[in-house]
Amino acid sequence: MRTHYCGLVDETLIGQSVTLCGWADVARNLGGVCFIDLRDHEGIVQIVAEPDQGEVFDVAAQVGYEYCLRISGTVRARHAVNDKLRSGKVEVVATQIEILNKADTLPFYMHETPGEEARLTYRYLDLRRPEMQRMQRTRIALVQALRRWLDARGFQDIETPILTKATPEGARDFLVPARMHEGEFYALPQSPQLFKQILMVAGFDRYYQIARCFRDEALRADRQLEFTQLDMEFAWVDEATVQGTTEELIRHVFKEVIGVELADPFPRMTWHEAMRRFGSDKPDLRIALELVDVAELVRECEFKVFTDAAGQDDGRVAALRIPGGARLSRKQIDEYAAHAAKYGAKGLAYAKLGEDGAINSPIQKFFPEDAFAALLAHCGAQNGDIVFFGAGAFGVVSDFMGALRLKAGKDFELVESSWRPLWVTDFPMFEWDAEENRHVALHHPFTAPAVDDIAELKANAKTAVSRGYDMVLNGNEIGGGSIRIHRSDMQSAVFELLGIDEEEAQAKFGFLLDALRFGAPPHGGVAFGIDRIAALMAGTESIRDVIPFPKTTTAQCLMTGAPSPIPDAQLAELHVRVREKE
Repeated sequence: MRTHYCGLVDETLIGQSVTLCGWADVARNLGGVCFIDLRDHEGIVQIVAEPDQGEVFDVAAQVGYEYCLRISGTVRARHAVNDKLRSGKVEVVATQIEILNKADTLPFYMHETPGEEARLTYRYLDLRRPEMQRMQRTRIALVQALRRWLDARGFQDIETPILTKATPEGARDFLVPARMHEGEFYALPQSPQLFKQILMVAGFDRYYQIARCFRDEALRADRQLEFTQLDMEFAWVDEATVQGTTEELIRHVFKEVIGVELADPFPRMTWHEAMRRFGSDKPDLRIALELVDVAELVRECEFKVFTDAAGQDDGRVAALRIPGGARLSRKQIDEYAAHAAKYGAKGLAYAKLGEDGAINSPIQKFFPEDAFAALLAHCGAQNGDIVFFGAGAFGVVSDFMGALRLKAGKDFELVESSWRPLWVTDFPMFEWDAEENRHVALHHPFTAPAVDDIAELKANAKTAVSRGYDMVLNGNEIGGGSIRIHRSDMQSAVFELLGIDEEEAQAKFGFLLDALRFGAPPHGGVAFGIDRIAALMAGTESIRDVIPFPKTTTAQCLMTGAPSPIPDAQLAELHVRVREKE
C-alpha cells in the first residue's frame, strides 16, 4: 500500500513519487491550500493539496483529525523548513488522497498526556501517541540488542513451561484449574528458576530466555501481575564469572540502545554497607547524602527512644544531614515525619542549625550542651543545615531513613544527572519472620550460602551470608541472582532451616532434590527486569509506559474488562464453583 514511511521522507527523494500511509496529525484548510501533517510510527511529513488539483483538494478539505489516509504525491523542497522534523526540509504535493477510515472524536489528543484511566481504557490510542511509540520502540530495541549479544556468545534460548507446579515461597501463585485432573491445579511461573537449574544439570551450560512471569501481588509503579525478564543461567561458574559477563551485557545494550556508557567495572558494595550508608539494598548513588550511625554518641543521653535503640543488639540510631535544610518550615518537617511513618517510623527527631549557628531542636534538652554540639559535628552539620534522627530496630530505621534520603534528594535537587550502576553483594542468607516464627529466604531458597559446611550454616543461621547479588542502577534493582545450591544435602538443610520438613520438601521439590543427586555442576545465574530497564532507558518512572497492555493498580485491564465472570457451565467443566461471600 505504501512505498515509504512518513518520517523517513527527506531531501534525497526530491522529485520522486511516493505513496504514504498514516494518520492525519494535523489537517488545515486555509482556503487557497490544504496542509495535512501525515504521521506514522517513523514520524511526520507535510502533505500539500492545492486548489488546481480538483478532486484531490476536495478530499483533502474533508480530512479530519486522526483520519486514516493513503496519499500519493511528489516530493519537493519545502519553503518554510521545520528543523524539528527529519522530513522538515521537504513536503509532498498530493496527486491522490484516499480516506481509508474516518475517526470519531477522540477522547484525547495525540500530543497530550491524558489521565491514567483514559490511557488504559483507550490503550490503542494511547499507544498511537508519538511519545508512547518512542517508549515502545526503546523496549523493542533493548530486547533485540539483548538477543543479538547473547546469541553471538553461545547462550541458548530455551523455553520453559508456563503451566507448572505451585511453589511455597515468594508471592502468591496464579492458579489454573486442571480440567483433566479434578481438584488439581497448575500454577503460572513466578520465574523459570527451577527449570533453568535443571537445564544446567542436563548439560546446556549457558541458557537464556526472555521469560514471561506471573506474581499475584499488590501493584505499584514498578510492578505488574505479569512481567518480562531476561533469565540467564551458567554452569561451572562462580560469582565473578556471572557478574563479569552480565555487566558486559548491560554496558553493551545501554551503549547500543541509548548511547550511554556505563562505568567499567561497576563498583561493588556489600549489603551491610549499603544498608548502613544509604538505608537501602538498592541505593541511588546519584544522591551524595549518607546516613551516619550515632548510637555510641547517644547512649548516655536522657532521651529514652535513643538509649533503648542504642542498647539493643539489633538496634540502630542513625542521622541524616540535609545541606540547606534549615529552611524547612514546621509543616514541611511534619510532612517528612509522615513520609517516614509510611516506612515504619514511630517518630522523627530533628535539629536545625540556623545561619548564625543557633540550634533549634526538640531533643536538645536531653543532652548536655557540649554533647549535643558534638553529636551534630559528628554528623557533619553546618550552619543552615537540618539533621533528622531515627531510632529503633536496624531494618526499620534503615528503611525509613533511606526513604527520607531519597525524598530529600529530590526535594533539594541533589540528584545528579548521571548513570550510577552498582553490584550489591553478600546478602544475608535468611531474615526472621516474627509472625510465622521462622526463617525466610532473603533471595530464594535455592541460593547457596557462603559457607560450604552444613553444621556451620545451621549453627550460625541468623548471621549467615548468601552468595546472592543484585545489579542496581540509579536506585533501581534491575537484576538479581546468585550462585545456586548444587548439592542435594545442602538444599535439604536449607529447606529444614526454612521450616520445610522432609515430607513437604519431597512433595514440592522432590524433582529438584533428585536432579541434584546426579552430578549437578556448580551453577549460578541472574534475572534482569526487562520492564524496569526499558523504563530507565525511556526516561519514565512507571513500567506501565513501556508495557503495551498493562494492568491498573487494582489489577484490571480497563480496555478488555479483565478479569471478568465466567459462566457456571464453563466453571463446571473445570470442577470449580464460586462461593458467595458470607
